[in-house]
Amino acid sequence: MGLILKILIPLLGLVLAYYFYSAPENFNEEMLRGKRVIVTGASSGIGEQMAYHLARMEAHLLLTARTESKLKKVVRRCLELGAASARYVSGSMEDTTFPDVVVKEAETTWGGLDMLILNHIGYSYFNYFDGDVGHIRKLLEINFLSYVAMTVSALPMLKESDGSIVVVSSMAGRIGTPFIAPYTATKFALEGFFSSLRQEFIMEKVNVSLTLCVLGYIDTENAVRAVSHAVRHKPAPKEECALEIIKSGALRQRELYYPTRLMSNLLLLRAIAPDFLDSLIRGNYKVENIKRP
Repeated sequence: MGLILKILIPLLGLVLAYYFYSAPENFNEEMLRGKRVIVTGASSGIGEQMAYHLARMEAHLLLTARTESKLKKVVRRCLELGAASARYVSGSMEDTTFPDVVVKEAETTWGGLDMLILNHIGYSYFNYFDGDVGHIRKLLEINFLSYVAMTVSALPMLKESDGSIVVVSSMAGRIGTPFIAPYTATKFALEGFFSSLRQEFIMEKVNVSLTLCVLGYIDTENAVRAVSHAVRHKPAPKEECALEIIKSGALRQRELYYPTRLMSNLLLLRAIAPDFLDSLIRGNYKVENIKRP
């Protein structure tokens, strides 16, 4: 049985990856030329790289994040790379009024919106769950409720343009993962809400695509700093990840999995051998390097 699984799982994973999650070959950068795009969490990491890719594609960009000084640098670089226009709004998604502020800026500036890329996250610890319910409430506000609020505010413009919503999620929203229980809870919430919303769009014949991006360990500065001491596998490149996210949104894909082969295999294992998958996940951590709070 062990040998069969070793052969079958990678093979089926590759088939699933090819059939369901690989971006079709007909992506063209001109799809984004002149498009009006909001990118949240755009001052660093995947969001910053998405901004640069979109700038090269000559999109109009509205970027948001907490740190104004970083956003200014990203906007300046986007203009150098060829963005049709680039501007920013700085602020925290802890402020429940901020999502409306961002969307209103897009409406005032452009009069419409073609793509909403939701990518921001709040700070959370990497450790055993410490029982802090307040931290989970705060994280839900940033990682989940603000996504909902942004979507609600932007939806009238997206309906008008037959636009796209791209939600950057995580494999932690599909598979329970140790040491990030609060973060995992918010990602499961995203998966549930936006999967349900997609169903309603189809039933109501709303021509707004909704793409869920399920990501693994990516080499962003924050992720590497938080977990590199405790995980055994290497992160995937943020530049390529950012481009795949943009492609998936432009092609109006249902879901993106990145890194594709690894994520597909994990989902297959979850379906056919969940206990075995859990043991593999636990074995990926250097538990001796994780100190209880």
